[in-house]
Amino acid sequence: MFDLHHLTVCLVEPSRPQGTIIQGYLQQLGIERVMLCTDGAAALAGMRAVPRPDIVVSAMYLPDMTGADLVVAMRGDEDLREMPFVLISSETRPQQLDAIRQAGAMAILPKPFSLTQLDRALCSALDYLNAADLRASLEGYDLDARQVLLVDDSVTSRHYLRSVLERMGFEHISEAGNGAEAVPLLDVQRFDLILTDYNMPEMDGKALIEYIRSHPVNMSCPVLMISGEQDFARLAAVEEAGVSAICDKPFEIDTLRQLVTQFL
Repeated sequence: MFDLHHLTVCLVEPSRPQGTIIQGYLQQLGIERVMLCTDGAAALAGMRAVPRPDIVVSAMYLPDMTGADLVVAMRGDEDLREMPFVLISSETRPQQLDAIRQAGAMAILPKPFSLTQLDRALCSALDYLNAADLRASLEGYDLDARQVLLVDDSVTSRHYLRSVLERMGFEHISEAGNGAEAVPLLDVQRFDLILTDYNMPEMDGKALIEYIRSHPVNMSCPVLMISGEQDFARLAAVEEAGVSAICDKPFEIDTLRQLVTQFL
């Protein structure tokens, strides 16, 4: 079982002063094992070393790549793809942060950030790492017999969400790359839970929810939208269409756990 005191963190930060500040925060939380890297290549090599780190905390702009490039490289490596990733950056432009969200970051923290914000991000990573405890907390909901549909045009995002769902105890998970791909599945199979992104080609999340709510097979199925969409008018339209709940990307594992128990 993982806890904060036994975590090994790979800290990727090219700035020595910033690295010192973040290490100080980690020490305040009881984390002493910190592998400090100043560029992405060194971080990837460190992640493959023995002993391996448990979590990666990275800046956005590194000498040889961006934090987005780093997390995408991790998600493309079978040995690293399930390692939790936290971004710490002063970057606020949605288009720059979207790749981080889609790749399944555990959290995106601003610069400067508070000790409480870092603690919450690391605790969410612990929830993910402690899969046995996560599964035990959902015992009694028969998740291994539930049918789940996961709809997202990002392959990396789908992989991360599938990993979270499997750690919770779900075993029957169908996938679609957009709403249009999901429709044939929805027409022939009854699902217990549907998770969808908002922005997708051909048929977006809003159109998909409208389709679900107007067709009898899955009309009453809980639909959770997990999206980085920030346009309040669009989100209001999604609520009007009949979404059961909206969850931000990135999301805390405990938030998703609570929503699953609420739905099921």
